[in-house]
Amino acid sequence: MVEDIPRQAWLALTVSTLVTFLVVIDITALNVAFPSIRDDLGASEAELGWVISGYNVIVGALLLAAGRMADSLGRKKVFLPGVALFAVGSALCGIAWSAPSLIAFRLIQAAGGAVVTASSFAVMLPEFPASRRSTAIGIAGATGALGAVVGPALGSVLIEAFSWRAIFWINVPLCALVLFLGPRLLNESKDPNATGRIDVVGVLIGTTGVALAMFGIVQSEQWGFGDPRVWALTFVGLALLPALVVRSRSHPEPLLDLELFSFRSFSSATAGVSLYSLAFISGAFVNSLLLQDLWNQDLSVVGAAFVPSPLLAVLVSPPTGRLADRIGHRWVLGIGCLLCALSYSGYLLFLGEEPSVWTRFVPLSLITGVGIGMTVATWSSAGLSDMPMAKFGVAGGTANTIRQAATALGISVCIAIIASGPGRLSIVSYQRTWIWIVGCYVLAAITVMLTFPSGNSRDRAA
Repeated sequence: MVEDIPRQAWLALTVSTLVTFLVVIDITALNVAFPSIRDDLGASEAELGWVISGYNVIVGALLLAAGRMADSLGRKKVFLPGVALFAVGSALCGIAWSAPSLIAFRLIQAAGGAVVTASSFAVMLPEFPASRRSTAIGIAGATGALGAVVGPALGSVLIEAFSWRAIFWINVPLCALVLFLGPRLLNESKDPNATGRIDVVGVLIGTTGVALAMFGIVQSEQWGFGDPRVWALTFVGLALLPALVVRSRSHPEPLLDLELFSFRSFSSATAGVSLYSLAFISGAFVNSLLLQDLWNQDLSVVGAAFVPSPLLAVLVSPPTGRLADRIGHRWVLGIGCLLCALSYSGYLLFLGEEPSVWTRFVPLSLITGVGIGMTVATWSSAGLSDMPMAKFGVAGGTANTIRQAATALGISVCIAIIASGPGRLSIVSYQRTWIWIVGCYVLAAITVMLTFPSGNSRDRAA
């Protein structure tokens, strides 16, 4: 029997996904603003890179701590200040007077983004029956995909009408709306066993470890993948993680909840999404380079070519969530990953030096759109499918931290592959990266199909 979803659940979903929508729009719209920012602030290529990379490092470093705080102190109590911090960071970015000031203000925005990312699912999922949570996450995923479609187009309009600063300013009134509605529409929830105490030492160890590792990965784009500084930073960061595990075994409220990995669904989804994330964002990044550098397409053409795939993902994601609620996540995720691999195999076989944006690239990208619609939000619902409500915050934070680190690593690997070949003006370099991306998607499919428990969460609970 399918359980009904109460009205309160839909209201909570609306409030939480509005902020997710803003975060995604902000990230995707910023990509089209780089030339304007460079001209206005006199920013170098390295500084422009850190406008994005600095945000990613801070988000990755703070997700674990934000998830633990949400479970311990209260999801609503943490979520709303996170929205406020994101709004403050956005307003400051809008008045930045130099590239360093913009980077600094982006770090403030990232701290708010980390809190929102870690707590947005946790603040609304307790309102949904356990058997309908994949539906909620599917809708949230569709909202994120819609943000990816709207972002570049909205960014272009705002830059044309006002300036690149409007991309940040538009967040402020919408965040204010969430801060007005949130106290009225969101219920408080937290881990009933939490004491409210946070493991400060564990937070320092975990945050420093993730930040150093991600900083090393991100800097590999500028220093080179084989630079000793990259390996030293990454090694020191990763070396702190075993210390965090030891600390987490003995602390009553650890930063890293090791009990999460006793749930087979969480362990399988985390392993699978790590491989998936190596390919997901890096694939879009490589294709953007293909269209702009090799095929020499105008930005308007690039933006238009990237709309159909995420738009299709928007349509596919909600029914996929309902399907996962009924039959389970294993085959939905596996087939979705294989469709992504099939699309990039098509790029490998059918794309060449001569531009074929609308005759080949866009039709092949539609296969990716279906695959992304089946997977991008379903990974989250799969990892939380058997999780007690008390663990939603820390589970989401842990999974998203791993996802963020894998995404940064995937982009760095693709840049290194392109740099080691003939360069951006040769199709051979792109073919090599597509081989890497296909391999990651196939391994993600194999992992989840072999290790994820069968059936849906309701059957496993019974």
